[in-house]
This record gives sequence, C-alpha cells and structure tokens, in this order.
Amino acid sequence: MALIRKRRLTNQQTRRIEAQQTRRIDEEDTGDGELREGLIIVHYGRQLLVQQIDSESETTAEALAKLTDPTQTGSTEKTIWRCHTRTNLPMLVTGDRVRFQVNENTELGVITALHPRTSLLTRPDRYHKVKPVAANVDLIVVVFAALPIPSPLLIDRYLVACHQAGIPALLVLGKSDLLTEDDELKTLLAEYHGLGYDTLTLQTDGDLSDLIAKLTDKTVVFVGQSGVGKSSLINALIPDANLKVNIISENSALGQHTTTTTTLLPLPNGGALIDSPGIREFGVWHLTVDAIRQGFIEMYPYYGMCRFRNCLHKNEPGCALSAAAAEGKVLPRRLASLNRLEDEAREADKTS
Repeated sequence: MALIRKRRLTNQQTRRIEAQQTRRIDEEDTGDGELREGLIIVHYGRQLLVQQIDSESETTAEALAKLTDPTQTGSTEKTIWRCHTRTNLPMLVTGDRVRFQVNENTELGVITALHPRTSLLTRPDRYHKVKPVAANVDLIVVVFAALPIPSPLLIDRYLVACHQAGIPALLVLGKSDLLTEDDELKTLLAEYHGLGYDTLTLQTDGDLSDLIAKLTDKTVVFVGQSGVGKSSLINALIPDANLKVNIISENSALGQHTTTTTTLLPLPNGGALIDSPGIREFGVWHLTVDAIRQGFIEMYPYYGMCRFRNCLHKNEPGCALSAAAAEGKVLPRRLASLNRLEDEAREADKTS
C-alpha cells in the first residue's frame, strides 16, 4: 500500500487556518443550524462522538456526568452526537473542545471549529509520523510494578515525553506488597521523588484513596509496560467502565471498535480518564536532541558548562555532566538514559 503524505502547510497557510478558527469560534450562527458547544468523548477513526455541553465554561466532569445520569441535563433530549469534521480543521482527538452543528433530519453533526488546547499528547505511528492521540490532558500516570521488572530507561522515556507535552507526571509503584524492605524499586521511586516528581506507592488490591485524591477533577491517562496493572487500576477506579462504554455506544448507534477506539470516561469522584491502546506506550524517537535534554530536569545547571560545545556527555574531557555524575550530583543511570535517548534521536535523524 502506498503511503499518502499530507501536504505540509506553509506558515502563512497555518496562520490563515488559525484565523478562520478564531472567527468561527466567535460566530453565533452560520445559517446551517444552531452552533453548539461540545466535548469529543470517543474517536472512531474518521467519526467522532461529541457530548453536547451547556457552555464553553462547563467542566469536563460536569459534561461527562450526563453520560450516566441523563437527569443532570434537566431533560431527556439527545446530548451525544455522531459527527464528522470539516477538512480544513487539524486532526481532532478525544478530549478536544469544539463547536459543531447538527442536521436535525439525519441527526448527524459537523464540527466547525476547535477551541484552543491546553495540552496535546502525541505519539509516533508506524509510518514514522507524529500522531495526536489525546487533548487537554492534565496528568499522565506512569505505572510500574514489582513484576514485570521495570526498565528505568522506559520510565525516563515517559518522563521526557511528558515534559515535551507540557503535562505533569505521577509515578505510581504498584504491587508494593510484593517488595522486600530494601527493594531496589523503592530506592528507584525515592530517586524520582528526590528529582521533584510526584510519586505514590500502592499495594495489590489496596486502598486507592490517595490515588483518587490526585486524580480528582483532572483529565488523566495511564501509561506503562504491559502487565504492570494499568487495567486493574482502571477497573478499580471505574468499576463499571465497560458499562459506560456500552452506554456511549448505544447513544451513538455505532458498534464498539475496541481496538481502535479512544474513549473519555468519567471518574466517579470527578475528572475523566482517556483510555486508548495508542497511548499506553509511546516512543520519543521523533524528538530532537535538545528536546530530550530538556526532559532531564536535574541536568539543567550543567548544560553549556562543558569544555567543548559539541560535547556528547560521554567520555569527552571537561564534560560537566560526566563530572557531576562522578561526584554524585546527578544519577549515573540517568546520564546513561540521556546518552541512550540522544543516540536514538541522532540515528532517527540520519534515516529520516
């Protein structure tokens, strides 16, 4: 199958599209139907499900409450609409705030404008293109556990990606009851906490109140390698998650496409969870060396302090980072992660 490449927009074309977006957001009516505010709650390939909301200021938690409690809307009228999008809009994803219009005869909608995003989570696809997967995310929960044995390099990848997206990370060590008192994973979690990252320890089937408190009123995603307990945590937080997906599917009159669907689910204590196979694991090969370096927050003071401007921070004489690692000011394993990710970025740049 031939790969169809999207036409690259010029800066002038990009500015024109942004201006059109601003104008459409300011419009009251285009003559094709009443403009409505909406929140994208499901992404079915080219089709989107949009939850109608009362106003642009309505929170995600308030909008999602209507999915399982229609009485909160004050009426029983339809609030979920199957929509297509105008071709000159950017790629829309679950979590986006939009304006749309509905054809009352077909009960199909068209999305006319995209509201500004507070954040955008992306991942590389199999064609080496960067693909948006979720918008307006407030928190990324990085889950690792005693089993399978976690890779610190993988955790560092997640943290670099979180930093690049401008989304805070919460590191959760699950199945902690399987650890010994002096287990290396406890040391690993303490090291990340010492770097300034928010951390949490959970036991198998244990109390989740501390985790719930950190998720309340936030839109979150869970990431981590297979087998660490992401699905178990999600099922514990949202016991009727499958029921909620069924309700959304029934409202849309579409079948469930679980392998390709990205769904926004309400958390019982407020907030929402974006669940998608595409964001459970994601790479950083598409990032530049500079972007990767910015993801290692504790190394900021040493950048630019090396003897040579083109220092690779390996065995070069006068390397400030190597000296800091030798003196215990930065973790040697974190410097090794930085070197590994920089090498991958340089290799990807050669082949692109």
